Amino acid sequence: MSRVTSTRKEQAAGTEAALKQAAREVFAERGYLNTKITDITAAAGRATGSFYNHFAGKEELLEALLVDLLATADLAVLGDLAHDEDFSKISSVRWHVAAFWNFYKAHLPEMIAIKQAAMVDPELGQRLQRIMADDDTHMIRHLSYLPQPQPDPLLQISAMNSLLEGFAYTWLVNPPSGRTIPDEEAIDLLTNLLHHGFAGRA
Repeated sequence: MSRVTSTRKEQAAGTEAALKQAAREVFAERGYLNTKITDITAAAGRATGSFYNHFAGKEELLEALLVDLLATADLAVLGDLAHDEDFSKISSVRWHVAAFWNFYKAHLPEMIAIKQAAMVDPELGQRLQRIMADDDTHMIRHLSYLPQPQPDPLLQISAMNSLLEGFAYTWLVNPPSGRTIPDEEAIDLLTNLLHHGFAGRA
């Protein structure tokens, strides 16, 4: 590979990274729906035309952000010796609930953007769901340890995801009456609900 080609690839990678980081910042400030591509390029210090060298539109950029987030989460799981797949154990359920809650909180702008985008563009919402499908497949293995595994574990995973995402959105994004809930209280509540539902005991 020539020096010129290598430099161009490095520049392209730098521009893509700058656009992604700018998108995170602008989403946090203005929200996904109110963000224009020119807002992202201005925040990144890049020409508007450079955006289209990397992404077809704001929707494709959001998909790329989701892929990056899931890859980061996967690395965190692989590097944590406390990770246990056995959902018959409350400690295993709690580890996963805590991982989700902390991940959602750390990436709140992206999580809000994904929800907003799916609400206004069902087709995009389906694409985002397909990106997350691999994680669902991984989670199904956790249910095989239960004393009475269900015939269609995907339904249980869907219910779990809906509970976690809905609760996190409610209490981290738009809490009722401006209330807040401590992280440990939220994690314990969700853990007990899920473990009781999965394993049939408190």
